[in-house]
Amino acid sequence: MGRKSDNILTTAFGSPVADDQNSLTAGDRGPVLMQDVHLLEKLAHFDRERIPERVVHAKGAGAYGFFEVTADVTKYTKARFLSTVGKRTEVFARFSTVGGEKGSPDAARDPRGFAVKFYTEEGNYDLVGNNTPVFFIRDPLKFPDFIHTQKRNPKTNLPDPNMFWDFLSLTPESIHQVTILFSDRGTPANFRRMNGYSSHTFKWYNDKGEYFWVQYHLKTDQGIKNLTRQEAIRLCGEDPDHATRDLFDAIERGEYPSWTLEMQILTPEQAADFAWDIFDITKVWPHAEVPPIVAGKLVLNRNPDNYFAEVEQAAFCPGNVVPGIAISPDKMLQARVFSYHDTHIHRLGPNYHLIPVNAPKNAPEVSYQRDGLMRVDSNGGGGPNYWPNSFGGPAPDPGSGEPFFPVEGLAGRHPFRHPNDDFVQAGNLYRKVMTDTDRDHLIGNIVAHLGGAQKRIQMRQAAIFFKAEADYGRRVAEGLGLDVSEVERLAAMSPEERAKATELGAY
Repeated sequence: MGRKSDNILTTAFGSPVADDQNSLTAGDRGPVLMQDVHLLEKLAHFDRERIPERVVHAKGAGAYGFFEVTADVTKYTKARFLSTVGKRTEVFARFSTVGGEKGSPDAARDPRGFAVKFYTEEGNYDLVGNNTPVFFIRDPLKFPDFIHTQKRNPKTNLPDPNMFWDFLSLTPESIHQVTILFSDRGTPANFRRMNGYSSHTFKWYNDKGEYFWVQYHLKTDQGIKNLTRQEAIRLCGEDPDHATRDLFDAIERGEYPSWTLEMQILTPEQAADFAWDIFDITKVWPHAEVPPIVAGKLVLNRNPDNYFAEVEQAAFCPGNVVPGIAISPDKMLQARVFSYHDTHIHRLGPNYHLIPVNAPKNAPEVSYQRDGLMRVDSNGGGGPNYWPNSFGGPAPDPGSGEPFFPVEGLAGRHPFRHPNDDFVQAGNLYRKVMTDTDRDHLIGNIVAHLGGAQKRIQMRQAAIFFKAEADYGRRVAEGLGLDVSEVERLAAMSPEERAKATELGAY
């Protein structure tokens, strides 16, 4: 027989607890007895409650829901979860800030992570993106350095505008993302009122072995809404968890947030003649050149029951793909495929895929991986733990492989050489997309933050804004009290000359 009630407090191993308020002691005043196994178990677990926080995307919120196919995309992909109009797949989504710690405010100026786990019948598919369509850098070798500059100064343990802008001003490819970040898009009103993007290009392929290059855009059905700098600063102090609360409360009220999935798709032939490098994550595919098509709908309709179990332990990896979807040659994406899995092993252990929120619900793992910390399933039972074998173990499926695509070139550390520069799209964003109010807010946001950096760094960064659009750089320079003609002179220099001209002590 089982216990008299399932509502009786127990130890971790199921033994009923008689008293959870008073430790076992020798007499009324103690000392505490070592034989109080409930006390020792409770303290030992408490001492280990905090797992390492994510190095990036530490602060986040999540929810369950579904993805529904609304258009026939089978000529582009053989992924089964996309195979039929009207088909629904369960999902878990997590939204996050990027640079701040776990206790940082939701309204901080920062990109927002936008990750979706699809529990498909062919395994889990993770779409791991941001709320911006581009990123600061295009080579993963720069990533640890970039993140260090967005964190705390190793000497003062304080956010440091000199670190922040020194790196960016020496990395001109960042100008497009910087322009987005310091617009009001850098402070979305909440997670429900922002878009999500794959940012990277991915490869889709169909049953015929034909492949296509694709980018994902999840457009909020609630409408875009952003905060001004002043509104964001106020919320950081008054309600630092406002976006986390907003998502949870909206779902509890039955106001289920949704996003429309749009796809940009290029054939290999179109990609070969495209004006932009399709694997450069610092660039967009202009919609006028590659019109998006609607493919589906994402709806979030259920809150987690336990934040730690289902949000803090959720682990996404862009390498988790299913037949019909594959990785592109994008250098940043290639590195993320390694780095995400590696950091999850560090943070959650080698069997993090067995945690329920991460487990492939509709296609259980069948592999020869064994053992390791927190192996909580049958561990493969008595079956073989190697391949090939002649004992009936699972065999690879050649039909699930992706079609080949050409790769060639000399091995080496190649600098980026695409003929289109890093300033055109940022300049177009400033000139053609932003309103006068948007531009006013952008300049004000930049001046307020860049104003904390050394003058030489201000000069270098203002010159980069000038290269994107003269009015952009001029207004930033004037806002900082800089010599506009000197900024224009720096803008005409090469990156190496500009760095030399703004060495420490030059201004």
